[in-house]
Amino acid sequence: MDIRIEPAPEAQRRGKPTDESKLVFGNTFSDHMFRLDYREPQGWVDARVAPYQNITLDPAAMVLHYGQGIFEGMKAYRCRDGRIHLFRPFQNFERMNRSATRLCMPTIDVNDQLAALETLLRVDHGWIPHSMGSSLYIRPTMIASEPHIGVRPAKEYIYYIITGPVGAYYAEGFSPVSIYVSDEFVRAVRGGVGEAKTMGNYAASLFAAEVAKKKGFTQVLWLDGIERKYIEEVGTMNIFFRIGDTLVTPPLTGSILPGITRDSVLTLAKKWGMDVQERLIDIQECVDAIQSGTMTEIFGSGTAAVISPVGSISYKDKKYTVRDGGVGDLARRLHDEIVGIQYGEKEDVFGWVHEVKI
Repeated sequence: MDIRIEPAPEAQRRGKPTDESKLVFGNTFSDHMFRLDYREPQGWVDARVAPYQNITLDPAAMVLHYGQGIFEGMKAYRCRDGRIHLFRPFQNFERMNRSATRLCMPTIDVNDQLAALETLLRVDHGWIPHSMGSSLYIRPTMIASEPHIGVRPAKEYIYYIITGPVGAYYAEGFSPVSIYVSDEFVRAVRGGVGEAKTMGNYAASLFAAEVAKKKGFTQVLWLDGIERKYIEEVGTMNIFFRIGDTLVTPPLTGSILPGITRDSVLTLAKKWGMDVQERLIDIQECVDAIQSGTMTEIFGSGTAAVISPVGSISYKDKKYTVRDGGVGDLARRLHDEIVGIQYGEKEDVFGWVHEVKI
């Protein structure tokens, strides 16, 4: 793919954060962005890295009316020796294409997506933080831009990538969070678009998330949309339960996002000889296991937070504390292993890391 580079004028460039310990997730963005346009019948055209700028849309742009919008979440990590790492980027771009297919949007070759990202990172590599625990968040996005009123797949799209330096996703850092089990609202149902990383899924989660926040909780734990009893995922994470010596996570049945970190956790746990089960787990089994003491850990997994220990859950206005409410041994080991691989501190036996040559 031929990529044109339009450097931002010095006068338009932003000041980089000087204190990386004060980075807030999602508030700061780099100087440049990548953009690619799609028009039928030409296909994808005009690949370029340009100054970070507003996107102009017609008021009838179909993303605004019919929700054809998808995205991904990734990070770039600066190692102690200066190398720049991506973590399993091909899996992110493959998932982007699966989301696109589900929403009748055009796909982009994963190698072209990686080439676009690498070009952008070379231009803005100075924005990648230097401290371990901070990183450059990467947001590839695709939206339907054709101006048309009428329910059908659009014929014009914009694909773009923006980046920005980030610190910890949660203000608590690597500390246990409390989650609220919603049995009133649902995020997705099987046969819907729950397994796609589409904007509407997150819009559907906002109301329950605000309810949870007002009650003092960090996240919502979603139950299935039919029987309202089988655990599916947390607001921004996949969810894991350690019951005895077994690690349990809900199966990918179409309403759960197939997380890259989720797959990494499963792979590591199996390598370490754990009994791993992808199966249905209902909320009552979860509560019973907490009360009996057989539930030794609950934690979430995702690109933003990596591993997020869960100290307690609230179900039907009753709080259930997991073990002593602290960080479990497995959650800490998984966090340290994944982060160590991402920053080049631990051996990457799975070939997960992709080095970007700056």
